[in-house]
Amino acid sequence: MLDDFLVRAALGAVGVAIAAALLGCFVVWRRMAYFGDATAHAALLGVALALGFEISVFAGVLVVALVMALSISALSGRGHAMDTSLGVMAHAALAFGLVAVELLPGAQVDIEAYLFGDILAVSRGDLLVIWAGAAVVAVGLLWRWQALLTATLNPELAIAGGLSPVREERLLILALAVVVAVAIKAVGALLITALLIIPAAAARPFARTPEGMAVLAVALGVSSALGGLAAAWHLDTQAGPTIVCVAAILFAVSILLSRALAPRG
Repeated sequence: MLDDFLVRAALGAVGVAIAAALLGCFVVWRRMAYFGDATAHAALLGVALALGFEISVFAGVLVVALVMALSISALSGRGHAMDTSLGVMAHAALAFGLVAVELLPGAQVDIEAYLFGDILAVSRGDLLVIWAGAAVVAVGLLWRWQALLTATLNPELAIAGGLSPVREERLLILALAVVVAVAIKAVGALLITALLIIPAAAARPFARTPEGMAVLAVALGVSSALGGLAAAWHLDTQAGPTIVCVAAILFAVSILLSRALAPRG
């Protein structure tokens, strides 16, 4: 079955969608969209370093994404203007990554595949990495769900209950780095943040509980992944951007439905 590239692509897209949607709920709740964007942009520098040192792309991207995320977190606690710092770091990381890839001696690198993803080229090994990473993220988030939720919604209450908001933030940072590392092959550095934010944002108007929002976000993320693959196949377009387009359409529909169903006062 796995010899069929479309089946591999679908399995890879679903794995990325599940991990991204679960983590995306916390990204939306904590307003970390730009944080995720900067971390994702750093992924290309990780690709260049991985190719240069001849190590796995997953390992290179994971290390660089983690360093970027921890650096941003450290800056946020030192009074820096975060919007400016994030903007500088996000675009600088992307630019350095592009230049580094171009400077690799004798390497023929398809930059577009790492920018926008190439889910149709996912191999069995890539599937193993994607699903292992998704499993680690999902188990970690579910294991610390209540603590993460408390630290996100009420840090003072978390401290009073013996929890460490900083430690919980570190867990989210690690999860973000893993999601970026496993998603770069599927949707690319420029589109990872979209899969983190859009399904969660689309689920938010209809969720009565945080758990309900997470379940609905996963459903919307998987629907976007499979719907985007199907649309890309029929329209002969790039799969990564098409998946994000389908997610954006679902978000627009959710906003329209929420307004139509809202009680009129």
